Amino acid sequence: MSQTSQIAIPCTLMRGGTSKGPFFLASDLPSDVETRDRVLLAAMGSPDPRQIDGVGGADPLTSKVAIISRSSRQGIDVDYLFAQVSVDRPLVDVTPTCGNMLAGVGPFAIESGLVAPRDPITPVTIYLVNTKTVAVAHVPTPGGEVTYAGETSIAGVPGTAAAIRIDFRDTAGSVCGALLPTGNMLDQLDGIEATLIDNGMPMVVLRASDLGKSGYEAPAELNSDQKLKARLEAIRILAGERMGLGDVRSKVVPKMTLIAPPQSGGHVMTRTFIPHKCHSAIGVLMAVTVGTACILPGSVARGILRQHDGPAQRLSIEHPSGEFSVEFQVEHSGVDLKVIRSSLIRTARALFRGELLVPASAWEGKEILTSADVSRTT
Repeated sequence: MSQTSQIAIPCTLMRGGTSKGPFFLASDLPSDVETRDRVLLAAMGSPDPRQIDGVGGADPLTSKVAIISRSSRQGIDVDYLFAQVSVDRPLVDVTPTCGNMLAGVGPFAIESGLVAPRDPITPVTIYLVNTKTVAVAHVPTPGGEVTYAGETSIAGVPGTAAAIRIDFRDTAGSVCGALLPTGNMLDQLDGIEATLIDNGMPMVVLRASDLGKSGYEAPAELNSDQKLKARLEAIRILAGERMGLGDVRSKVVPKMTLIAPPQSGGHVMTRTFIPHKCHSAIGVLMAVTVGTACILPGSVARGILRQHDGPAQRLSIEHPSGEFSVEFQVEHSGVDLKVIRSSLIRTARALFRGELLVPASAWEGKEILTSADVSRTT
């Protein structure tokens, strides 16, 4: 075995929705969690505000990792483990999942040989390891090959690309165990009314006006408001305990969303914190969960949401850089509402394939492999 100061790991850098990060096969990473996390921190260049010594983009939206493996579960094609790598702390959080990065899982799985392509669309059934839920990505594969070219545009991404429809199944309570972890449509947190909800992403939904905001402020303005951010964090810590998440000071969930009446023909306006920085848009599962809160009778959205009734409800969620449409199939039973399915459209693109190099010290305790040892055909 030859010695080397760096380890080469096969990797595809992908944009998934409005996020970006390296996609790895699980078999190319250490199997034990401690070593794996050390490798991921080194790969992204964390902790460092600039992530100058790694491939992270110095922003939570571009400091994400997808780890993919062939699934042994019946009816499932691949398993997807998401890792949020903190930019400025030595923290890898696998508590939440990411619906934007999810958009890249289907194309990556097909191009890595884990799923056989069909013509013209290949459905890829994905088990979201973090939340123990299932999604189906419908990937355009004309002639049996993944195509990224198309006419679909999504807010927060320049240009157009091929549309990938994602259907979510049974996401209610995926992290907290129940759609409404406290059993309440409304809770009081530090004197503020909130809806605590988990339909794929634990969220705290608040009226912007209750915090002295319009809900139309630019993200930079909200990020500079230290008083607001301190108040939100105090509420988040209380919410985490009530939602069964424990002490969330070192966790990235729950996320926080301020809602206001729509401005541009949508159904509701949002400003979402992830959890300490205002998002320039809104994440996929955040949109699904906030949208669910908005259609629940008696939630914090009463009097704000532009109502939209019927068994199939398409909700346009406005955010700082545009809008995000989510379609819900729901069932009503008296005053109760059950979300059967939620669907949305995303795009993705492979940016480069090759080997990501990390210092050998990050793989301490594991066999040191050369580039030739870990290379594979993609």
